[in-house]
Amino acid sequence: MFELHNTVSVVIGGNGVLGSAMSAALAEAGSKVAIVGRDMEKARVVCEQIERNGGKAMALKADATQKAELQSVLNEVLQWGGRVDTLVNASGTNSATPFFDLEMDEWDRIMDVNLKSVVLASQVFGKQMIEQGNGGSIINISSVSSAPPLSRVFTYSVSKAGVNSVTQYLAREFAPSKVRVNAIIPGFFPAEQNKKILSPDRVESIMKHTPMNRFGDPEELKGTIVYLASAKASSFVTGAMIRVDGGFGAMTI
Repeated sequence: MFELHNTVSVVIGGNGVLGSAMSAALAEAGSKVAIVGRDMEKARVVCEQIERNGGKAMALKADATQKAELQSVLNEVLQWGGRVDTLVNASGTNSATPFFDLEMDEWDRIMDVNLKSVVLASQVFGKQMIEQGNGGSIINISSVSSAPPLSRVFTYSVSKAGVNSVTQYLAREFAPSKVRVNAIIPGFFPAEQNKKILSPDRVESIMKHTPMNRFGDPEELKGTIVYLASAKASSFVTGAMIRVDGGFGAMTI
């Protein structure tokens, strides 16, 4: 049910903390994985780790906010693997700028990385999946901040709410072509993009609202990513928002 042999996966932001764990999970399940990111050195490190563990991977440099660069990635992936079965949109950035201090260049940067990249990658790789005629899986990475929004991360919250909307819209549009579109909603996983907002008082508040009373480990995303990538395991799942958050979304007071 959960093997991905003879498939090709593309992970946008696969060189990040969460993206690298998800890339490894796909490779461990048998998929060939293309690691796509702006930092080629980090992408190569992820590839080398996958290959040391017996998997197959390639590193590709691209700015996911530029459609032409994503198209170039697609071309290279097709030359390497011949097809695309899974797309993971895992790139992301954040900022703790107070609302009244927010400048539009920062707004644009966060919205581009977190939301525009999802739209563009879904256009490029989703079209390829549809044209292949065998279906596929697009997995977007949302956030517990998407609904209801968290304090201190206004633009990030808005961008992730947009990711949820795009996920459900494309799930409906792509379903006749057997391309499934779902989102994972991670809870709090310490990573580079959120370290700057994890002050001691913030951590205390997060723990109070997380019934499991701890941060997540990137390894704990592996099962969900493989489940959603598997055409057997999640064949009737599309438009879903799957929480991996230690109970955060079930907490009120």
